[in-house]
Amino acid sequence: MQLDADLIGQTVLVTGSAVAARRAVRRYLGAGAEVRTIESPASFRTSVLDEVMLVAAVDDGDDGWAPLQQACRLHGVLLVREPAAKPGRTVTLVGGGPGPADLMTARALDALREADVVYYDKLGPQQDLDLLAPGAQLINVGKTPGHHPVSQCEIERLMVDSARLGNRVVRLKGGDPFVFGRGGEEMAACVAAGVPVTVIPGVSSCISVPAAAGIPVTHRQVSHLFTVVSGHAPLTEQEHRHLAGLGGTIVVLMGIGTLPQLAAGLLAAGLPADLPAAVVERGYRLDQRTTIAELGSIVTAAAKCSSPAVLVIGRVVALGQPHAVQAEIDTLTALLQE
Repeated sequence: MQLDADLIGQTVLVTGSAVAARRAVRRYLGAGAEVRTIESPASFRTSVLDEVMLVAAVDDGDDGWAPLQQACRLHGVLLVREPAAKPGRTVTLVGGGPGPADLMTARALDALREADVVYYDKLGPQQDLDLLAPGAQLINVGKTPGHHPVSQCEIERLMVDSARLGNRVVRLKGGDPFVFGRGGEEMAACVAAGVPVTVIPGVSSCISVPAAAGIPVTHRQVSHLFTVVSGHAPLTEQEHRHLAGLGGTIVVLMGIGTLPQLAAGLLAAGLPADLPAAVVERGYRLDQRTTIAELGSIVTAAAKCSSPAVLVIGRVVALGQPHAVQAEIDTLTALLQE
């Protein structure tokens, strides 16, 4: 059973060892309560229940807390039982998916619930993060184009130092940690420091954001492969040729700034100017927007588009256009009947 209570200004007593009770203490402080603590049954006196609204009894494995329940009943104080915080000194790299919390994995949500510290960035889930990670310290280490208030090296140092202090650290990232997310660098930093690190994958924006616009990255008789490209820096002429020669669907992440070079390079490499292309901005947000044009005109059509956005190039884009769906179905039906 889950209850919501207004604890602002109320006195809450948290009982249990300091290590086991650390998350409960932070959570009740975060709810605005005045928190008192007792770490050992030997220190418990019924007088400490005076003016206490709620007792949070943390299960720290000590059998000596048995008199606490009876004392709460006699004093008319509500008692709730809390699980002990799990041992710390670990780092978990968590893929947050494209943004909405309900698109995260069950294991990712479990990691957040057990976290002592969460380092999050701009593209990861931020709404209600205080509820997803109750009792955790939330630290924004996000970057925006041209503005990196916390460097990558500093993020890695913060994670390692926090884990060494005994915390369960979660590094919450947008999409998947290992898809252009620098998760490999963060894992290597933990390994080098001797800090245990695990990875929880997330739904990458390379497939989820096109899906939000109704664009499948693969489709029978249309595209049997897709290539994911970082648009952070312009591609070389050779890379444009290789990319154009692969065929299938091209998905570009972080590519708004380099879209003119990409389009020109792919056209020069032989892709047709009438190949469908789409820019999907802010996937799964209320202000999501999709701009669809041909490769030869996508730069002009997307002139007012901004990050975060995913670029999709290929025949599958036509499936995301309502006015073209029937024509595409007719074409596919004819192909399947051949």
